[in-house]
Amino acid sequence: MPKEPGQVVTRDRVLWDRLRHADEQALSELFHQHSDAVYNFAFRRTASWSLAEDVVQATFAALWRRARSGQVEALTLDSARPLLLVMAGHECGNLLRSSRRQTALRQRIELVDAAGSAEPDHSTATADRIDDERAMSDIRRVLERLPLKQREVVELVVWSECSMAEAARALGIPEGTVKSRLARARSSLAGLLDLSTEGQS
Repeated sequence: MPKEPGQVVTRDRVLWDRLRHADEQALSELFHQHSDAVYNFAFRRTASWSLAEDVVQATFAALWRRARSGQVEALTLDSARPLLLVMAGHECGNLLRSSRRQTALRQRIELVDAAGSAEPDHSTATADRIDDERAMSDIRRVLERLPLKQREVVELVVWSECSMAEAARALGIPEGTVKSRLARARSSLAGLLDLSTEGQS
C-alpha cells in the first residue's frame, strides 16, 4: 500500500487496503477485530441484543457488498472502527424500522393465538438481557431529546471511545464541530446522563 510521508501503516490500514480489492480474508480479520465494538454500539442504539446481532451482520455484509463493487474508499484513519460504527448507525435505522413492523405483526398474531404461545424463559441469562434492554431503553429515551447530529457524537466519542479527531473524520465534519456538538449535548443533558469525556483527545 502506498505510504504518504509521516503516515503510520497500521494493521487496519493494511486490512482495509486488501478489502478494497475484495479480499475475503481481510473482511474476516476486520470482523474479528471490530465486531464487538459494533455490537456494543448497536445495542446502545437499539436497546435490543438480538437487533444488535443483526446490525453486526448487516454492517459487515454491506461493507463486503461495497468491496465487491469497488466502492470502498481508502482508509484515512489509523483504525477502521469509527467508519464501521457510522455504517452500523445506518443499519440500526434500517433494522429498527423493519423491527417495528415485525413487532406490530407479531403482536396481532399473538392476540389471535395466545393459547398456543410457549412458556416464557425465566433463566438468569435471559432475565439479565431483558434488564439490560430495559435500562438501555430508558437511556435511549433520554438521549432522544437531542438532535440526531448531537446524538451521533455522543455515541461515537462518549460511548464508543473514539477520539474527537476520529469522530470528525468518520462523520466528515471538522473536529471543532464535534467538540461543539458534544458540548451542546452535555449542556442539554446535564444531570441526566454521564457524558464525561475525560481522556478523549
